[in-house]
Amino acid sequence: MAVNTDQNLQKSVIYSIYVRNHTKEGTFNAIIPDLDRIKALGTDIIWFMPIHPIGVKGKKGSLGCPYANRDYRTVNPEYGTMEDFKNLVNEIHIRGMKCMIDVVYNHTSPDSLLSKQHPEFFYKKSDGNFGNKIGDWSDVIDLDYSNKELWDYQTESLKMWAQIVDGFRCDVASFVPVEFWQKARKEVAKVNPDCIWLAETVHAGFGAFARHSGIYSARDYEVYSAFDMEYEYDIREVFDKYLNGKIELSHYLDMLNFQECTYPENYNKMRFLENHDQPRICSFVKNESDLVNYTAMLYFLKGTTLIYAGQEFENDHLPSLFDKDLINFDTGKDISPLLSKLYKIKKTYLDSDDCFTAEADDENDVAIMQRDNNSKRKIGVFSLKSKSCDVNIDIPDGDYENLIDGSTVKVQNKKLHCSGKPIILLTT
Repeated sequence: MAVNTDQNLQKSVIYSIYVRNHTKEGTFNAIIPDLDRIKALGTDIIWFMPIHPIGVKGKKGSLGCPYANRDYRTVNPEYGTMEDFKNLVNEIHIRGMKCMIDVVYNHTSPDSLLSKQHPEFFYKKSDGNFGNKIGDWSDVIDLDYSNKELWDYQTESLKMWAQIVDGFRCDVASFVPVEFWQKARKEVAKVNPDCIWLAETVHAGFGAFARHSGIYSARDYEVYSAFDMEYEYDIREVFDKYLNGKIELSHYLDMLNFQECTYPENYNKMRFLENHDQPRICSFVKNESDLVNYTAMLYFLKGTTLIYAGQEFENDHLPSLFDKDLINFDTGKDISPLLSKLYKIKKTYLDSDDCFTAEADDENDVAIMQRDNNSKRKIGVFSLKSKSCDVNIDIPDGDYENLIDGSTVKVQNKKLHCSGKPIILLTT
C-alpha cells in the first residue's frame, strides 16, 4: 500500500456522478441543488466522471465519450466554466464532503490539444500514425510513457487540479506505468498531501489478455504501491458468474477470502454492485428483497463503498456514455433510507483494521460474514435469494439486535434463524 494511505477511507462511501446525465441541464450548477440529498444518503466523497472537453474526431454517439479527453487542463464548456466547477467543489466542501475527478492518462481523443502540441508524446503504429492498442477503443489514441517529458506534463496537470479537488480516480491505471504513478503521487503531495488516489485496475482476464498481447498491464499488488484504493475487478468476473447463475455463492466468497489473505494488511478495494462500465445490479436482481440483501452485503464488505447515481432509485438501465441519457430519479422505488442506515452502521461499527472471513450456505444462497478486530465481532448474514432458513453461526447463544432494522435475532444451539432479511449484529 502507499505509505501514507488514510485508513479512514475504508469507512468511506463514494457517490459517482456523470454530469451530462445527472440533470436535464447537464451542468455543474444544476448539481448543487442535489447535494443535500446526496449527503443525506451517507456520502463522504463525490466522484465526477471526466469533466474535461470531449473530442470530436472519431467520437462515438451523438455527443462523444468523456473518456476521449481533448484537454487535460480545462473543463467541458457544455458543463459550465472553471469558476462554475470551483463553486460546485466549494458547495461540496461546505457540506462536509470531498470531491474527486476522473483522470484519463492512458489515452486522449485523436483531436486533443496534446496531440497537436506534442505529437512525440503518443504511441505510433507501424505506419507512423497515431493509434491505440485496444481495438474497441476506436475514439482514442494512446500516450507513450517512454517519453519522460510526458511524465512532467501529466504531473503538472495533476498538481494544478490537486489545488482544486481532493483526489483522483485514475482510468485504466493498470495500463500506465506504476513508476509514473509513484512519481506523480510524490509530486502532488507537495501541493496537496491529503490527496486521495483511486486506481481503476482492470478485470483479471483483461489484464492477462493485455500482457499476452504485449501490452503493459500492472498487476493489482503492484498498483497498490502508488494508490490508496483500487477496483475489485480482480474478482468481479467471479461475482458476475454468480449473478448469471453459472457458479455457486461459495466460489465468490472464496475469492473474498483469497483477497484478505493475499493483499497487504491495510489493503482497500472499492466495493460496488454496479458502476458506469458495468450493468445495473437491478438488471440482474429483480426482487427488491434480494436487492436489499445485496446492498447490505455491499456495505459490510471490507473496503470503500461505491454508489453509482441512480442506484438508490433502483435504476436498471445503464446510461449511455455517448449520448444524453438521463438517470431516472422517479422510478417509484427508493432505497435511500436503507443506504443512510447502512452508512451509519459502516461508520460506527465496521473498522478499518477488521479481519474478514466469509462462508456460504450454497443451498439457500446465504452469505455468512464476520469482521473481527479483537474488540467486537461483527456478523453479517445476507440471504441473496431472500430465503428463510436456519444458519449455523459460531457465536454465544442469546438475543441480539439486528442493527439494520432493530429487530431481535435469537441464537440457540449455535443456530440463527434468517427470515430472508439481511442481518448485521455485534457480539464479543
